[in-house]
Amino acid sequence: MSSPSRLLKRFFSVESMIRPSPRIGEPLPPTREVYHRQFQLTWPCAIESVLVSLIGSIDTMMVGGIGPAAIAAVGITNQPKFILLAMIFSLNAGVTAIVARRRGQQDQEGANGCLRQSLILSVSIALIMSSIGILFARPILIFSGAEADTIDDAVGYFQILMISIVFMAISLTINAAQRGAGNTKISMKTNIVANIFNVIFNYLLINGIWFFPELGVRGAAWATVIGNIVGCGMSIASLCHKSNFLDIYSRASWKFDRKTLSSLFSISGSAMVEQVFMRIGFFTYAKIVASLGTIAFATHQICMNIINISFSFGDGLSVAASSLVGQSLGAKRPDLAIIYGKTGQRMAFVVSTGLVFFFILGRKMLMTLFTEDAEVIALGSLIILIIACTTHFQTAGVVFSGCLRGAGDTRFVALVSFISIAIIRPLLSWVLCFPVGWGLIGAWIGLWADQAMRMTLNMIRFKNGRWTKIEL
Repeated sequence: MSSPSRLLKRFFSVESMIRPSPRIGEPLPPTREVYHRQFQLTWPCAIESVLVSLIGSIDTMMVGGIGPAAIAAVGITNQPKFILLAMIFSLNAGVTAIVARRRGQQDQEGANGCLRQSLILSVSIALIMSSIGILFARPILIFSGAEADTIDDAVGYFQILMISIVFMAISLTINAAQRGAGNTKISMKTNIVANIFNVIFNYLLINGIWFFPELGVRGAAWATVIGNIVGCGMSIASLCHKSNFLDIYSRASWKFDRKTLSSLFSISGSAMVEQVFMRIGFFTYAKIVASLGTIAFATHQICMNIINISFSFGDGLSVAASSLVGQSLGAKRPDLAIIYGKTGQRMAFVVSTGLVFFFILGRKMLMTLFTEDAEVIALGSLIILIIACTTHFQTAGVVFSGCLRGAGDTRFVALVSFISIAIIRPLLSWVLCFPVGWGLIGAWIGLWADQAMRMTLNMIRFKNGRWTKIEL
């Protein structure tokens, strides 16, 4: 066997991923078995994330047929929407981690109790956020940087979108619990079907096909509402099978209990801080880019859809690693938790290497899928070269942070978000955009620096192993 072949085999071997000291005496599973289990959880998550991202891109393509201003109008609503959903995302980080632990402990009643209490919290938060979004849509979007040529469409789109937050919250919380239990296919089916409905009604309502009215940008919003209602129904239906680990027939109580709430708030509180830092950083970053003008922001929005392809693969690997880490720690196997984190990294490296070539070779083709505007295509093609240089950092960083979240180490992830997303990305982007004068190119170099820093800090934390000692 040649030397490169031996190095490659060692790189992917389970035995080479962990030192003898963290092992707890039981034999490690074979390398093939570890990758097989990881792949079984990963492929539904990855396919779900990638297809949802692609469908979201198709959404942008359909809106793009109206013009660059329409793309900008829809794009300007993204960060305000995620800010209003931040508390729900934070709650669900705790749901996934706790359900994964209970799965590892074979505590079905505890897992179902966590889900039920989380659903009550999730719906309550969603009702409040939905009301805020509907009532204050215009001032929120003006503050976000909406221009005179986009504000009316952006407000109409955003207010309609807020109607679906409750349905989205229920679906997100149930799917977070299902992922923690290892039922990643349920979430995949739910999101794919919901987004297919979204695309179908986009076509019908944006363009006024058949007897449907021509609603333009508002039609895209109503299509999203319909997709979220369908997804919510499917998520609830996934709990109606007695054979599943999570089900509505369980004897678990709907009443709040101190142990569950303490664990939820411990993880979700730190995750909320992370979300706040993330959203402040993303919001400030988006506002900086929006100030560059409609053409630059439309280009930026298209390129964000393209980089989401990379993020989606990493996110799928991250969800699987998070679930397996949580289950392994629940079963008192920190050695396996480390191994599943590292195998997730190996898989991320392979995927991101392929994506580098895909982005470099297909950059102009990717831009022409979204728009025919020559200025947008030329600028976007340069941005995609930066995306190609970012993808390894992005996928690796997402997997490392997923492992830490699965272990409940959300405080450190929040600290990293504060340093990298809330400070480094917007500050460096502003400097490169305006004083240096690089415009949109400078903003994307700022994004690259953020991704590189997050990956580095989370990798260092993963390697020191302190996260394996956290109790939930």
